[in-house]
Amino acid sequence: MTDILFFVFAAVAAGGAFGVVLQKNPVGSLLFMVATLGSVAGIFVLFEAHFLAAIQVMVYAGAIMVLFLFVIMLLNLGHDYRRDLTRGLGMILAFGVTGLMAGLLARQFRGAEEGLSLAHVPGPEAMDALLAEKGAIGALAIPLFTDYMLAFELTGILLLVALVGAIAIAKRRA
Repeated sequence: MTDILFFVFAAVAAGGAFGVVLQKNPVGSLLFMVATLGSVAGIFVLFEAHFLAAIQVMVYAGAIMVLFLFVIMLLNLGHDYRRDLTRGLGMILAFGVTGLMAGLLARQFRGAEEGLSLAHVPGPEAMDALLAEKGAIGALAIPLFTDYMLAFELTGILLLVALVGAIAIAKRRA
């Protein structure tokens, strides 16, 4: 049953991701994104990562989506649809970058080179020992605030700059 649910959640996530990209209406795209994030939370539950599933729903599907909805409403993006990057050089560049990323991911998961293989990822026994030693929050927080601190802070700054820019654009129009 778990395998079937995994494939259902994966199909909903992939379909929702395509809906985000292919939808012309930004509000509809936002709803597809909520469906994608909800199905990712379902996959986290199947992997018994209940904390990550709760964070996925509360932070991403809740707070970030509400923030995006307010930005869409402030910018009034539901009107004057223009085709900017759907033709020409933008499309060629998008396909090239997508192909490059797909090739890199395939190489990563295939383990073509020793430096890129996933052999260094700890197994379930090591994860159980880490959880017993530090707890679920400690096992997540220690790498987040040590190894991935720069990426964590840059993501927060990026979201802040995007929000300030959206408000500045909305104020200029009014």
